[in-house]
Amino acid sequence: MFSSHKNLAGRTAVITGGSGVLCSEMARQLAVQGVKVAILNRTAEKGKDVADEIQAQGGDAIAVAADVLDRASLEKAKEQIVEAFGRIDILINGAGGNHPDAITDVEIHEDGAQGKTFFDLQEDGFSRVFASNFTGSFLASQVFGKELLKQEAPVILNVSSMSAYSPMTKVPAYSAAKSAINNFTMWMAVHFAEQNLRVNAIAPGFFLTSQNKSLLTHPDGSLTPRSDKIMSSTPMKRFGKPVELIGTMLWLLDENYSGFVTGITVPVDGGFLAYSGV
Repeated sequence: MFSSHKNLAGRTAVITGGSGVLCSEMARQLAVQGVKVAILNRTAEKGKDVADEIQAQGGDAIAVAADVLDRASLEKAKEQIVEAFGRIDILINGAGGNHPDAITDVEIHEDGAQGKTFFDLQEDGFSRVFASNFTGSFLASQVFGKELLKQEAPVILNVSSMSAYSPMTKVPAYSAAKSAINNFTMWMAVHFAEQNLRVNAIAPGFFLTSQNKSLLTHPDGSLTPRSDKIMSSTPMKRFGKPVELIGTMLWLLDENYSGFVTGITVPVDGGFLAYSGV
């Protein structure tokens, strides 16, 4: 389905949050290109199914336990990966997500509004979501970055969101964190440019995942009112498919295709960002 990127063969990619719907697809497709893949999750069991699937198809993958908010955990994971594969060339910062403690029940505040409002959000819930999406990317970049700099064409690929550009209602912590990811991507790109470490990001539009499925679809598969709003703002009138992220990912990771590209965030969104609503 995708052109062969022989340039990537033999390299090692670390993917945080690697068992998720989007990142697991990235892992599988990188393995097809001959990349050795380390799938990181808080428990290794979460990534084992993905690693087993890759191995069954003739690829090379391991599942490694690591908490992106625990530096010691990340350092231990790095040692395991270097011992297994000998090198690290690619870091994909995919860990993140949301949590009910950082989500409001209402989109717009009104006097007497029912359910959780902005004023009901708890600091620890807000901080946890911001940290898992942003601080985790910062720590992983620090820990794995030293190994990346040992290679000739290292790459960091961050995972952003449409909410980075125009914050979605109900999810202030997630939106703030993803906006920070865009800014951090540019900062790191400049900071490491002379060391040839390229840093870019990919911003998925709306894809059905295990985290958002209950918010976007009813049990019978029909769309929720929130999904109706998404469809009305997405010119292509559908959700994205995980495989539709892969072409952009491969382009950004292979320096033969994007060697002079750093510091950008690429939307893969069915036209969502381009649509003004009128």
